[in-house]
Amino acid sequence: MRRQHREQILEMLCALSEAHDEIKSYLDNKTVQLADDLLIQCQEAAINIGNLIETSEGEGFVTVSLLEQYCETVFAIHEEIISTTVGAIYPDKTINQLNDVLIKIENSVKNDIHIRKEVVFLPYKASMWDSLESVWRAVDADPDCDAYVIPIPYYDRNPDGSLREKHYEGKEYPKDVPVIWYGDYNFEERRPDEIYIHNPYDASNIITSVEPYFYSSNLKQYTDKLVYIPYFVLTEVDPNDQSAVETVAHFVMVPGVINADKVIVQSENMRQVYIDVLSKEAGEHTRKIWEDKIFGTGSPKFDKVANIKKEDVEIPEEWLTIIRKPDGTWKKVIMYNNSVGALLEHSDKMLDKMKNVFRAFKENKDKVVLLWRPHPLIKATVASMRPRLWIEYDKLVKKYIEDGWGIYDDTADLGRAIAISDAYYGDQSSVVQLCQKAGMPVMIQRVEEVRNE
Repeated sequence: MRRQHREQILEMLCALSEAHDEIKSYLDNKTVQLADDLLIQCQEAAINIGNLIETSEGEGFVTVSLLEQYCETVFAIHEEIISTTVGAIYPDKTINQLNDVLIKIENSVKNDIHIRKEVVFLPYKASMWDSLESVWRAVDADPDCDAYVIPIPYYDRNPDGSLREKHYEGKEYPKDVPVIWYGDYNFEERRPDEIYIHNPYDASNIITSVEPYFYSSNLKQYTDKLVYIPYFVLTEVDPNDQSAVETVAHFVMVPGVINADKVIVQSENMRQVYIDVLSKEAGEHTRKIWEDKIFGTGSPKFDKVANIKKEDVEIPEEWLTIIRKPDGTWKKVIMYNNSVGALLEHSDKMLDKMKNVFRAFKENKDKVVLLWRPHPLIKATVASMRPRLWIEYDKLVKKYIEDGWGIYDDTADLGRAIAISDAYYGDQSSVVQLCQKAGMPVMIQRVEEVRNE
């Protein structure tokens, strides 16, 4: 049974106890009919409580048996009232009979009814599910918890900030993750014990927006604990290096961090950075609030890469055709990653750099495979902020795919790409931290180094 339902039942039992006092008062004052009417209401309330418990705990549950005993006691008192002269009724004895059974019922509710926790996970992009996955798996394996994965829709934004194309990626999650259609879960009625989110921006993101109903500012009213885990990991920052701290401050001052009851970040150092930034912004007197809210227990994204193995992933046959040498052995696989920030910063220079990278790998395709995996938000961001740049970038993507000598991976499964790659090459990004955790060599590309024809 959910905790809130048990609390509701205990409140109903408290109301019955108060009704018993009122029944005694009626009997003391010889207003027998009023006492009998209230007895009937008590019996109806006990039946309703029994139905609630039976729905949750099953037929024949011990508390339901006690409620049946209560109803029998009420009926016996009713019979006594209507068949006995007023002076022959002893109010104290009558009420003690009711209270004795009610105390047993209350004790049974507290001790015999097992509390189950309901936990909801609200990912939006399937490619970012790894930031919640290990937590979900732990909750799902707990026999005392019911875990629900509810992918939520999101929108691209127009340059003027209005919502544009709507996306829903519920069909792109791993096969062993049961997902629920977001319209089928009533948050107001169910009030989950905990809600996990990984998008912290609410209305403050100028590129995309989750469905406004799922903003952290709204969700917090439907749960006792709203938990935020970032969908990204950052380059580690020394809390004492103020200039470095300032580079990540914009990741801290977001609605999801402010509204959450708990925030889980990638390390103790990053926890301290969050606390310092928030205390500076909100005032030093708020430091204890942030210290109690923010935990540096690590990102679930690290759990994902630490546990995934090449032999455990499903590799598309068209990829294997590119990866395998004629003798069946594998070529070296290099993951090539492009970040949104680098593309926006360098624009045409970055396109030239990418063309050079593709040319070099194409020339060595018999020995090495390039697995190109761009940041999942490149399209939404660049198309909105730099439409011309997006057109040229999209041409490059289409040509790369058409040529067919390398792998283009825009799927939701980053873990698979890491599992089959031998090294990382590309922009500085959160993927770098994951590859390093997986023990993979990392090489950061320099846009200035472009080979001339």
